[in-house]
Amino acid sequence: MSEENYVDEDMEPNPELNALTNAIIGAAIEVHRGLGAGLLEMLYENALAHEFNLRNIPFVRQLPVTVTYKQQVIGETRLDFLVAGKVIVEIKAVEALGKVHSSQLICYLKITRHKLGLLINFNVPVLKDGIKRIAN
Repeated sequence: MSEENYVDEDMEPNPELNALTNAIIGAAIEVHRGLGAGLLEMLYENALAHEFNLRNIPFVRQLPVTVTYKQQVIGETRLDFLVAGKVIVEIKAVEALGKVHSSQLICYLKITRHKLGLLINFNVPVLKDGIKRIAN
């Protein structure tokens, strides 16, 4: 299945997922407003975790995920955030989001069987230009 089959920026999720993604984006906007662009990814991750706590948004950070291939465990990866057990949030601080970044999140969605993820690049002048919603 091609990447285009997974990416749907106009997807209308159920109201609960929509409210959750709006809360996540609001927290990310607040972090970007306070810090701006140009810092390391880990600093944005730290700030976003703090903002989630301030807003009582439930999350798990750096969640380990086992990766299998043909019923064989081949290793482990980590999700930047799993919010409310429903939305994967992948943080970036890069000049521009590339296909590889979307592919990474699509892969995370497939191996975890979650339906929705947000790819957030903090290294942009206006954060809305650095947010991509990806559905599986």
